[in-house]
Amino acid sequence: MATKEEKDVVVAELTERLKASTAVYLTDYTGMTVAQISLLRREFRKAGITYKVYKNTMVKRAMGQIGGYEAIYPSLNEQTAYAFATDPSQPAKVLRAFQKDSEKPKFRGAIIDGAVFGENQLEALSTMKSKDEVIGDIMGLLLSPIRNVLGALQAPGSTLVGAVQTIAEKQN
Repeated sequence: MATKEEKDVVVAELTERLKASTAVYLTDYTGMTVAQISLLRREFRKAGITYKVYKNTMVKRAMGQIGGYEAIYPSLNEQTAYAFATDPSQPAKVLRAFQKDSEKPKFRGAIIDGAVFGENQLEALSTMKSKDEVIGDIMGLLLSPIRNVLGALQAPGSTLVGAVQTIAEKQN
């Protein structure tokens, strides 16, 4: 049995992980072999995600210290492993890919920036764009009008003098 000091260290570690993560995914690893769990951990590590087993009471205590996680408390039961990520869609993609070969681990839920997602929403989460993809789309939309203006100005015969002549001809 862990001492109070050891438990406090675990809660402090969890608190830091929670603060550094925008997404926390919960999985039920019941029935998985050690080899399967090791393989899943490796896949998560490749994606820059921390996947670890904690006692649910420790997780609940750390979440309680931060606040805002109350909606996920009902899912903190049984054998639970936690995936901590800064990119909210990445854990879902890793889980979906892993579940193609095995039905385990069972996705139990996720909390992303305060929003709770249930166990039947893994497919939707896995199709969600990453933060970098969304930023790229926004930048593309913002730069699109500038590209159009630059393209028009760089087109043959579209000098300032040519534009003025066209306007003058239209007025006559």
